[in-house]
Amino acid sequence: MINAVWLKTFCTLVEVGHFTQTAQKLLMTQSGVSQHVRKLEEQIGARLLIRQGKQFSLSDAGLRLYEKGKPLLRSLSSMANEIASDPPYEGSVRVMSPGSVGLKLYPKLLALQTRHPDLLIDYRFAPNEDIQQALCDSKIHLGFMSIRPTEADIHYELVAYEPLLLVTPKDVPSISWQILVELGFIDHPDAAHHSGLLLSANFAQFQHSDLLAKKGFSNQIGLILEPVSKGLGFTVLPAFAVAAFHNPDAIKVHHLNVPVSEPIYLCTHRQTGKPNRVETVTNEALRWLSTS
Repeated sequence: MINAVWLKTFCTLVEVGHFTQTAQKLLMTQSGVSQHVRKLEEQIGARLLIRQGKQFSLSDAGLRLYEKGKPLLRSLSSMANEIASDPPYEGSVRVMSPGSVGLKLYPKLLALQTRHPDLLIDYRFAPNEDIQQALCDSKIHLGFMSIRPTEADIHYELVAYEPLLLVTPKDVPSISWQILVELGFIDHPDAAHHSGLLLSANFAQFQHSDLLAKKGFSNQIGLILEPVSKGLGFTVLPAFAVAAFHNPDAIKVHHLNVPVSEPIYLCTHRQTGKPNRVETVTNEALRWLSTS
């Protein structure tokens, strides 16, 4: 493999045409220039310069080396600049969050990508445990979690709160424990956790969501309120998921005496730097979470 430093010295010498001036341009000694050329000749196994006193001309091998080496040096320089560059609106940013937070943030981040098409948003909806593992494995740049991570490698900060809401069909004017029992429960993967937080804070009779009659189940965050809108039961969901429902006139949100919210933590890997594009996406996400 040709030494790139020696090649740069040789190509510069060809262009300048003088050993002393080449040394000055490269901040070297004249003997250093001569040494680089000699080492390059030894490495290639061919004479590169035909010396005539203080003058020189290129051998056939020297001419071929210059013609092929100059584009190679430009390519190496361009590659170095590309690697060193850190544009704020170019490249892929991988994000994961629970579904409700995703319903809030993903459309906003898509709007950001629309304004900056070279920025690629890779957004995955996932439970907290999967988000934490993806961060530990450095598979994502950013994670939003509703519980504090337990792994020491993850840095986290509390950035927002998301209210939990009790949602019934539209024709339920008010709420009591008896009404909830009669309605029945629309279950979902986080339902036990969410109902445990909100219902236990507001109804002394509540023990566990499993004791409520199940009237349906969905594991798709955008579809959980479909059976509620059709009068089949009630559920408890985070506010962003409720706000994203396509048919808000078919449901009713009940604000209880004791409001309960889930925290939202911004999480990153402690050992992973934050490129400018990740900083851009972080700031955009926090802007929308802070206005919720």
